[in-house]
Amino acid sequence: KIFIPDNNINERQYIVDVIFREFLGLDYLVEFRENTSVWEIELKDRGRIIIEDHFFRKFQRDLEYLNIKNIPHSVKFQDKKNNPFLSECDIPIIYGEDKLAIDENSKTIICGIDIFASSFFMLTRWEEYVNPSRDEYNRFPHTESIAYKFNFLHRPIVNEYVEMLWNMMKYLSFNIYRKKRNFQILLTHDIDIAFKYSSLISGSREILGDILKRKNLILAFENMKTKIMTHLNIIKDPYDTFDYLMDISERFSTKSYFFLHASTSSVYDFDNSRYLKTLVDKIKSRGHFIGYHPSFNAYKDIEIFRKDKQKIEKIIGIPLKFGRQHWLTFEAPTTWQIWNDCNMEWDSTLYYADEEGFRCGVCYPYSVFNFLTRKKLKLKEKSLTIMEWT
Repeated sequence: KIFIPDNNINERQYIVDVIFREFLGLDYLVEFRENTSVWEIELKDRGRIIIEDHFFRKFQRDLEYLNIKNIPHSVKFQDKKNNPFLSECDIPIIYGEDKLAIDENSKTIICGIDIFASSFFMLTRWEEYVNPSRDEYNRFPHTESIAYKFNFLHRPIVNEYVEMLWNMMKYLSFNIYRKKRNFQILLTHDIDIAFKYSSLISGSREILGDILKRKNLILAFENMKTKIMTHLNIIKDPYDTFDYLMDISERFSTKSYFFLHASTSSVYDFDNSRYLKTLVDKIKSRGHFIGYHPSFNAYKDIEIFRKDKQKIEKIIGIPLKFGRQHWLTFEAPTTWQIWNDCNMEWDSTLYYADEEGFRCGVCYPYSVFNFLTRKKLKLKEKSLTIMEWT
């Protein structure tokens, strides 16, 4: 049983459900209490965990918390000396205090770290909504995130909070079991440009650049030679690495996910339409997966998203259910809502283009939350963790 303060109810229900049902696989009942400043977890054999509420209790009106001043200006760390339930040697405290008390007589643990509000902060990305900083491509820069500023971007801290909570529960109760999870490698490939020499004029700009800009006639000759041999089908196109990528995946007993792109809605897009059917037949014949790589501007425009999706689906004859935004363009919560409304099952956009790590602080897939409509969506986020470019 989980007793929850009776304000910001949608937000509280969401984070409790993600942590208990989705991450731990535990059934629970929720009861709301007036005039309380704690989250209280009552185990079935009478153990209790009290998590102090250091965030949502401050905001009595819905959405009142959505303000840049509510992003922490500093982050302290609690070490294992003061908290034996940690899975690592220390843990960041986004909201809360460096406090832990264990009462053996009443089988009660009191925790000063507000793991629910801290996890909500990371998973929903409301930090990016209230902070207007953007890079040249209108993306939220990693340097503005508190995870980067306080050096925990490389850590899935939501998972660490969950492990800390689970260790507390196991300490108080032997009669409790969590969902089993297995490690998986998920290899994904964004098909920005399917082939380098897709037409007689393609590649000409690069060859001219070799001559006029780089003043390298040998390089120009080599590129011209490659282009001619590709058109004559003597060698494979330099970008035709699809079999190679699938070979690597199969060597490690896994499958590749290829995200298809076919748009001309911006200067960053490329229309791969004429090659999609051939590509998909090759990928499907080897049992690998096909997903969607929406255009640069689709992150904020549902019509562009839907139009390009339908265009690709018509060509390849299969529905697109998962993928990643082109150039990792993303706007919280707009982009998630677009994906959800277009019947997508999971997205893998959440990553900083210039820095590897856990943008959402988690290594599990999870249901996303539109913090403006205050609704949990059907869409799942499978955050990207590392990209070869970075």
